[in-house]
Amino acid sequence: MNISSRKGYIDSIFGQLHFHVTGEGKPLILCHQSPSSLEMFSKAFEPLASSGIQVIAVDTPGYGQSDAPKTQPSIHDYSLCVLDLIEFLKLEEVSLLGHHTGACIVAELAVIASEKVDKLILNGPPVLTQEEKDNLMSMIEKAPKMKPEENGSHLTDLWERRKLFTPGWSDLDAMHRGVIQMLRVTGDEIHGFKAAFTQDLEEVLLAINVPTMILTNTGDDIYFAAKRAASLRPDFEFKELSDGTHDIVDEQTDKWVKSVTDFLQND
Repeated sequence: MNISSRKGYIDSIFGQLHFHVTGEGKPLILCHQSPSSLEMFSKAFEPLASSGIQVIAVDTPGYGQSDAPKTQPSIHDYSLCVLDLIEFLKLEEVSLLGHHTGACIVAELAVIASEKVDKLILNGPPVLTQEEKDNLMSMIEKAPKMKPEENGSHLTDLWERRKLFTPGWSDLDAMHRGVIQMLRVTGDEIHGFKAAFTQDLEEVLLAINVPTMILTNTGDDIYFAAKRAASLRPDFEFKELSDGTHDIVDEQTDKWVKSVTDFLQND
């Protein structure tokens, strides 16, 4: 089966925004976690497209191949960039899926442009207390910044850093791909975290009025936050995969894809 694939850019409030389209069918927009890129979903592109879904993945500003913002964006800003992409592609209605920071973005978009949204998937929504946000932000800010060293030790330092932030990891290829995505960050790598931790995600979740699924896995480092989101909205569908980490798309591609397609194609 020959599946079409193309890349492109649009102008956004933060410069050029990079996106990748795979397949034809009902459009699904994918928003990645931080610090990462649309490549975190790449192993799922063709399996999703084979199910009749047009996969549209986007690099949020400052990540992947999108331009870096000169100022700190908000989640609202990020969601407006995705809305610009929807309008550029002339899509009347889309489904949305976001992972961690991406879940914050698509949740926001589902509220401000609900008329454009068919279904919503929140993969690991970070519903955190202020204390939890402060503790995580402190850990992230204290992590040493990557500075090129002649002996290449900055690369091994980055590898060790990602291992530290991926408890329970076992998939070497997923770890390798994750480090590569971190190397592609074009702006301040903590912009996404700062945006997510200043959004009132609980308030946003309570305002969502489109069919929604919370997707998580028991080995995700913020698994508890997804459970918290589910308790806030017991009317949302809830799907839980076993084990894995925040690299679940790489680690359990088939199960992850099936969870997504089952929800999107169940009318």
